[in-house]
Amino acid sequence: MEQTPAVTAIAHLIQLAIAPIFLLAGVGSILNVLTQRLARAVDRARRLEAEFHELAPEDQGPARAELRILDLRMTVVNLAISCCTASALFVCMVVAILFVADLAEFRFGRPIAWLFILTMLMLIIGLLLFLYEVRLAMRSIRLRRDQYPHLRAPGPT
Repeated sequence: MEQTPAVTAIAHLIQLAIAPIFLLAGVGSILNVLTQRLARAVDRARRLEAEFHELAPEDQGPARAELRILDLRMTVVNLAISCCTASALFVCMVVAILFVADLAEFRFGRPIAWLFILTMLMLIIGLLLFLYEVRLAMRSIRLRRDQYPHLRAPGPT
């Protein structure tokens, strides 16, 4: 007689997989934000590059500085996307291994724990890179505001 896992055992596995799936949804949202930030930086760099040769010589220096910051921002966002994507892949692996290990009756507790730790580490690195990219964006805005005083928001009079 074939031994199949009981419905309650499978239901328990699904319950165990729910938390990582919520984590996966959160990482997906973070990836959405990161890709939007990358797109905006790329758009700004393309626009600035297209206008570069039409700028007055005194405006080319600040434009070059902004392009350097935009290039750094794009690199940092790409790294953050890579880390968060790796984190999402590791979450998927944790869920898959949970099911396979239980159904095949393998003892994979320690590898699952290490994989989850690696998942969190990649997510932490991705979030730290995200914070760094936000700071770079603020530096770029300040640079533009300092160079072009007419862009400053009116202050209290």
